[in-house]
Amino acid sequence: MKLRVVFDSSTVVSALCFRSGRLRWLVQHWHGGNCTPLLSRATAAEITRVLAYPKLKLSTDERYEFLADYIPHCEFVEGLERSVIDCRDPRDQPFLDLAQSGKANVLVTGDADLLVLHRKTEFAIETPEDYRQRVIAE
Repeated sequence: MKLRVVFDSSTVVSALCFRSGRLRWLVQHWHGGNCTPLLSRATAAEITRVLAYPKLKLSTDERYEFLADYIPHCEFVEGLERSVIDCRDPRDQPFLDLAQSGKANVLVTGDADLLVLHRKTEFAIETPEDYRQRVIAE
């Protein structure tokens, strides 16, 4: 079964920007069609915002290239409903809303504000390392 996955912004940006990073395997994972990444207007905006962080020192063209390496592999979900679970960081709420509305199997994040909600949602919330163990086991 192909998993429906919400990757939070830091997970996507880390996978795309750091070619020798520990999350780089995710790019091949979604390119290979091994999962269905879910995306909404709000989560796309948040990923775009994070790609523009000055510390990343990315040009506009580089940001567009990174987005083009992710967005075509995603299923766009419209008409999101607010999750019954509230996240203490409002910037993370759209990822919860997307996971619920898009009927995700898992939300992949390294963010403590989301990880603390593990087992409080209908979908799993896992670190990238836990997600990797899940997909290796399948």
